[in-house]
Amino acid sequence: MNYKTLIKSVLLIIVGTTALAFCKKGAATATLASDAAKKVYVAPGEKDEVYAFLSGGFNGQMSVYGIPSARLFKIIPVFSVFPENGYGYDEETKDMLKTTHGYVPWDDSHHVEASMTEGKQDGRWLFLNANNTPRLARIDLKAFETKEILEIPNSAGNHASPFATENTEYLMAATRFSVPIPQSSVPIENFSKGDFKGTVTMVKVEPKTGRLSIELQVLVPGFDYDLSHCGKGKSHDWCFFTSYNTEQAHKMLEVGASKNDKDYILAFNWVRAKQCLDQGKATAHSGEYYRNYLPENKPVVSEKISGVKMLHPKDCSGMMYYLPTPKSPHGTDVDPTGEYIVGGGKLATVIPVHSFTKLMEVKDKPEHRTAEIMNIPVLKYESTLAGEVKKPCLGPLHTEFDGQGYAYTSCFVSSEVVKWELGTWEVVQHLPAYYSVGHLSIVGGSSKEPYGKYLIALNKITKDRYLPVGMELPQSAQLYDISGRKAELLSDFPTVGEPHYSQMIPAKLLMDKAAKIYPLEENKHPYGIKSEKEARVVREGNTVRVYMSQIRSHFKPDTIEVKRGDTVYFHITNLEQDFDIPHGFAVSGAPEMPNLLIMPGQTRTFKWKAPNPGIYPFYCTDFCSALHQEMQQYIRVTP
Repeated sequence: MNYKTLIKSVLLIIVGTTALAFCKKGAATATLASDAAKKVYVAPGEKDEVYAFLSGGFNGQMSVYGIPSARLFKIIPVFSVFPENGYGYDEETKDMLKTTHGYVPWDDSHHVEASMTEGKQDGRWLFLNANNTPRLARIDLKAFETKEILEIPNSAGNHASPFATENTEYLMAATRFSVPIPQSSVPIENFSKGDFKGTVTMVKVEPKTGRLSIELQVLVPGFDYDLSHCGKGKSHDWCFFTSYNTEQAHKMLEVGASKNDKDYILAFNWVRAKQCLDQGKATAHSGEYYRNYLPENKPVVSEKISGVKMLHPKDCSGMMYYLPTPKSPHGTDVDPTGEYIVGGGKLATVIPVHSFTKLMEVKDKPEHRTAEIMNIPVLKYESTLAGEVKKPCLGPLHTEFDGQGYAYTSCFVSSEVVKWELGTWEVVQHLPAYYSVGHLSIVGGSSKEPYGKYLIALNKITKDRYLPVGMELPQSAQLYDISGRKAELLSDFPTVGEPHYSQMIPAKLLMDKAAKIYPLEENKHPYGIKSEKEARVVREGNTVRVYMSQIRSHFKPDTIEVKRGDTVYFHITNLEQDFDIPHGFAVSGAPEMPNLLIMPGQTRTFKWKAPNPGIYPFYCTDFCSALHQEMQQYIRVTP
């Protein structure tokens, strides 16, 4: 045994021994359900009970699964180009990825949030954050398509995002990487001297259309803001953000950012912030950003906006308070009643639970304060504490709720989910996970009325769980039945990308609202056509516009002639009005444009630079009929 192996073995023994010590006497352990196969089997022709929407992490997309079968239904392109259907390439959608940094064809998507009315999932929209180039996206749950992307200025690392208030009045976004605001080139060691700041951004959601706009930014101390959730019921006016690196280390954060016994949960009264904005206490601040909106069956409308309203905590008393929370807290989650705010201190030995009632009682009493940071009062830990779950596990991260009085917390280091009781703070069950669980998700588990029944653990490592496929294995999720007194494991299933978080929504809330076609009579696309009779070729100098139709199983016009160097726009309308009959379009050798998938009644545009003289085939790429192979034609390029 070499030295590294010896050290590794010793560490594993320590972790294992400690984990066993942390398992409280009497707490049961979840096992595989004896009827697991029956519980996850969805017979041919039957439908799943729940939609699961998983963020894609480094693939920048969102994936849609059915639960309990765990069948993958769809990948919704959001922040990354998608050659499969042309998202981010064609003339209609490419500007969705426009930012002040230019065209950014990729991002790192972490957190899915569902729109809510009165704290309950309402099935209108999903929201997704981009961590790398700060952005928020809105996904429409009728078309299951991305309809809007909003850039967040004065931010770097949009991680604590996009978490909604109780009626989706606002989405919250906070800085993971504090930076100079406004941006400037200062020595990095000035981080600890106060030259770096964070922001909390309030993104307004228009109630009927879902359109997004930045209402306000609040300047906050230069910590790393990690995650958020907003209040419900009695805590409706508040949102809560975890922070770490309150040490303000700028080197070797794994050491430098882990020194303080407690970091903070930031309690933010967004209603109070709006009051201060309305009272004129916010000031004009620099910050450019893009808002990209995709109207129904039309090209993207992309607009560059300059300036935001910025509020400083000193100008709005009663808006923010810091709640000391052990240790490097990651998740912060609010129970369905709005009373309990749970911190997930990833280096902590307890799961701390703050009381909203106590927060209201003590927040403005000097004897319950220990300090101020940038005019934000720091309250005493004990003053807001409702209770602690003692020795629950190793590495607690995220918590969701079943609506039956129990909370479930994921634990990264000890690879498990712990079920514990609200109020008694007693662990009642350990649910082993394989391995290193990050987020977890319960159906409606972050809402005011959890549906419960199913929990998925989103795991980070899948060693020995699946057939090997090279050096990287698929990411893993595990499905548990939590409907009974004791939770039971039902299945493992591989996932797409690296899911960080999920929203699970009962199918009955969505399935009957799903769009089936774009009605042709409502097609307002400036280059759309409504019949084959309108199909034509129009030359405008060196630009050629092909108004093209598709219907089983042919294109119109049949043949096309252009000149070398022409810029050719194929404006293609799928004339089908039948559900699930898309057509594809691809041109041989087109270097900058992949496949297009065009839905029934939809118009999309393929831009092509006519190359050297010759004959270039084009064809439908989506098998559409018995004569699909005959759905092909030619372009002639002349000198």
